[in-house]
Order: sequence, then C-alpha cells, then structure tokens
Amino acid sequence: MRNSSPPNEALAAKTLRGCGTALVTPFSARGAVDEAALRALVAWQVESGIDFLVPCGTTGEASTLTEAEWLRVVAIVIEAAAGRVPVIAGCTHNATAEAVERVQRLSAVVGLGGILTANPYYNRPAQEGQFQHFRAIAEATQLPVVLYNIPPRTGTNLEPVTVVRLVESCANIVGVKESSGSIVQITDLLTRLDAASRSDVRVFAGDDAMALPVIALGGHGLISVASNAIPAEYAAMVRAALANDWPAARAINQRFFRLSQAHFAEPNPAAIKAVLALRGKGADHLRLPLTTISDALRERLAHLLAEAGLDR
Repeated sequence: MRNSSPPNEALAAKTLRGCGTALVTPFSARGAVDEAALRALVAWQVESGIDFLVPCGTTGEASTLTEAEWLRVVAIVIEAAAGRVPVIAGCTHNATAEAVERVQRLSAVVGLGGILTANPYYNRPAQEGQFQHFRAIAEATQLPVVLYNIPPRTGTNLEPVTVVRLVESCANIVGVKESSGSIVQITDLLTRLDAASRSDVRVFAGDDAMALPVIALGGHGLISVASNAIPAEYAAMVRAALANDWPAARAINQRFFRLSQAHFAEPNPAAIKAVLALRGKGADHLRLPLTTISDALRERLAHLLAEAGLDR
C-alpha cells in the first residue's frame, strides 16, 4: 500500500535546510568501528553549528560495514546528537528487495529523522526501474526519504522528470541530494519541481564545489564532505548563502576551495580522514579496498590547511 501520509513525528527531514555533514566512520588501527572517536566527532559537529548529520553514506564507507555495524553507527550518531540536530542515515542497495528489507530494519531505530538512498549501483537501471526501486523503498517506511543521485559512483543518472514522478507518487520522498555535477540538470530539477508546485522538496548540493551555485538557483543547502574537518566554516558559508549574504559566502568558499577540491585527489574518504588527523580530530584508518593517501597528497593537504589558516 502506498505511503501517502507520513506521521508528523517522523518529518525531521522535511524541513532540512543548511549544511549537513556526510560523516566519516572512524576505525581503530585493527579495523573496528571506533565508537569513542565517532561520538567525539558528532559532538564537535553539533557544537560547531552543523545543521544535520548523515552517517553511513559514501563518505562513511557504508559498503564496508556489516549490517550490525551499520545499525550500530546510526544508533551512536543519534545518541550522541541527542536530538540537537536531525540524523538522516544512508541506506542503499542495488537489489530492490534487499533495499526494502534494510530500510524496514533501519526504520526501527528510535530517533532517526530520515533515510538517504542512492541510485541502484552496477545494475544501471533505466528511469522506470529507478522509479519503481525508489517507490518501493519509500512505501516500505513511514520515515522521510531523501533521494541520492550520484551517477559517477552508481553508473546511472536519476533524471529530473523521474524525481518529479517520485515526489508526486510518494509523500514521504521529501528531498534530493544531487551529485550529478551538472548545473543544467540541477536547474532543470528545481524548475520542474517549482512547475509542479513542489518547491517544498529539499534539493541539496552533493558536491562541496556546487554549494553556492545550487543555493543561488533555489536549493536548500549542502551535504558536505569538507565539513567533517571544517564544520563551523562550512556551516557559516551555507547559512550566509541561504541568507543572500553572497560576499560572505564567496569569501569562505574561496578561502577553502583549494582544500575542499584536494579532498577528492584520491578516493574519498581517504583525504578527508587525513585532514581530520592533521587537525588532531582522529586517525585516518580506512577499510580495504580503500588505502591511506600518498605522502605527496598528505604534504599538499598540510600546506593547504596552513594556507587556509587551519594549522593552528
């Protein structure tokens, strides 16, 4: 049965706005989830003014977590956030039936504000396949659902016309994290949502470099990698843009632009974990098949931190 009226208490994601952090998952040297480091990271994020948290996405190395670890990470983030900011947890699988089962398990986690779910990877379904996949996920939960379009990683693009079909079919699909990298596509999406009288659907930039253009076009904020290590600054940048204080927003963006781009010089989240380590905010342990960054990139990141005034 189609979920057409999600309960009011589960609508945290419906009013999302601002800067959310796509959280890394800290690991110990032996590869276990470092729960103490995760709690400390969440506390720092909240105290720094981040508007919401997104654990267990790409940056959180979700594909390397067991099901028990995934649910545990989400529970820890909710507990550490303590109701101060919404928590929107990643829940993606390329088999629709498995994705539905996972979203049902995740929906039982008390205090969760919503679910972020990406395109089915590897299968590369057509638009109709994506429509049915995302609709099945939305119908399996009463939680708000944020779609995650990330073609560079999944091999398939969620087109604006399909997004509009989805939000018109499922009332609990309340937002989109757009990581297509195409400003034309994002403009088309926002235009189509407005024409469908659905400008309430939250559209977030999924790439740090796209934050200001997307907000200028009418987007609602950013889901950021960089804010793991520079949360106060990125929260301030996004708030300034949303308040139409473009000189302030541009100044922050320009200060950190080179650093934020360097985060993707090697596979994410290796570089952002290294920056966190350089700032004294944890270790940069990863799980295979990811490996720690090269010495050359580490030296470059240290230089860029100093250039941005963050080496103190």
